[in-house]
Amino acid sequence: MNWNILVVEDDREILEGVSIYLRNQGYHVFGASNGREGLDMIAANEIHLAIVDIMMPVMDGITMTMRLREKYDFPVIMLSAKSEEIDKVTGLNIGADDYVTKPFAPMELLARVNSQLRRYERYLKASSSGSTGSHTYATGGLELNEDTVTVTVDGSPVKLTPLEFKILALLMKNPGRVFSAEEIYERVWNECAINTETIMVHIRNIRAKIEYDPKNPKYLKVVWGVGYKIEKQQ
Repeated sequence: MNWNILVVEDDREILEGVSIYLRNQGYHVFGASNGREGLDMIAANEIHLAIVDIMMPVMDGITMTMRLREKYDFPVIMLSAKSEEIDKVTGLNIGADDYVTKPFAPMELLARVNSQLRRYERYLKASSSGSTGSHTYATGGLELNEDTVTVTVDGSPVKLTPLEFKILALLMKNPGRVFSAEEIYERVWNECAINTETIMVHIRNIRAKIEYDPKNPKYLKVVWGVGYKIEKQQ
């Protein structure tokens, strides 16, 4: 698919640099210097993903994202300086899908772009067919297929042990639901829970394999004093 990417950035050097890099990867790129121009570009063109700076004149990235979310569901990646932590959180809360902190490496941004477009492509296919398949479960860039017994993160395969696979499958079939260690043990081992310490070990191992930063997990979360869950994501 020929993807159209919109880059909204008031720093001309960053805008041109990102645009050149994306074009070299085969993407069709549109550019805008503020949020208002960005919204005009979206109205005039079919955009599949937007990279939006937070701090811009005329209209900032937060306002732009809030307004585009009224009509569009394509992914939005926000660019933020470290000093804009609160704005970054706000952006995610009002509809941004990911963020990249300045300064960033081009390969990091490209990885985020590729990841978001893969998710969006799955979404478009599911929307047209009405189903993602009865044995495939996905949240964000994490995907599990029970038929092929495979797990991928942003398209890259992850090797799990059979027990790790069963635990992850249980959680991914019920995104957002919190399972206690006892319930996980009983559902996976099919016997009464005797020693749940093994669950903590398996959870730790799974997280090390599916998370880019296991200490700050994106998918497999601990609800302290309650249990574990897979975070719901687009």
